[in-house]
Amino acid sequence: MEGAEAPQAATTMQHASKEGDRTAAAPPHRDWAAIIRARLAGTVPRHADEDWLIPGLFEPGDAPRRRLLPRDPVPAAVLIPLVERADLTVLFTQRATQLRNHAGQISFPGGHIEPSDRGPAAAALREAREEIGLDERFVSVIGYLPDHVVITGFRITPVVAFVQPGFGLTLASQEVEDTFEVPLGYLFDPANHRLKRRASVAGDEVEFREIPFGERTIWGATAGMLHTLYRVCTEPPAP
Repeated sequence: MEGAEAPQAATTMQHASKEGDRTAAAPPHRDWAAIIRARLAGTVPRHADEDWLIPGLFEPGDAPRRRLLPRDPVPAAVLIPLVERADLTVLFTQRATQLRNHAGQISFPGGHIEPSDRGPAAAALREAREEIGLDERFVSVIGYLPDHVVITGFRITPVVAFVQPGFGLTLASQEVEDTFEVPLGYLFDPANHRLKRRASVAGDEVEFREIPFGERTIWGATAGMLHTLYRVCTEPPAP
């Protein structure tokens, strides 16, 4: 699924590499695998529109933004694959450069939830198998993040899973150009994020983040879902 759309359009403002990022720095050497298991245990997909998140915004969008969201978004799912190496990593795809939409963008494997799929997890696993050849034998679904809605018309359920090392990948070259892994600790460190502001389709300015890694940049819905996972793991549990 494309890592695509932050829900804002048009004019990019100056980089806002802020000293006072609202997110506190992630403590080093945390056992993120254990934290993720604990925080996502027992979670289920939640599709009610009051639970929708806009990528990059942890809280639901306010009324002006919500009016701009699609009324009946297409159900979709992505797999957030966490590879259980000595240091936990996240497996990403890079979309093929010849695609008409979102060519070359960084994303998670995923796509539409088909009528034959038994829910978001089945769809995410199927798409991962079709896009990158990830065998389900290596994958254990841990839980779900809230649905993220993008203005291009999709309601995306992020399915969080652990992946045992030893898997092989076969890429569907018409869709995926490459795959790569990034240490989760790097992604969870706000010092590695760049904050920007853009004019939103609602007429105000919104803040969003990019995560550069080497020559690649993770942004849009992909960066938004990662930030949601970070917040779920680091903020106090809801009472």
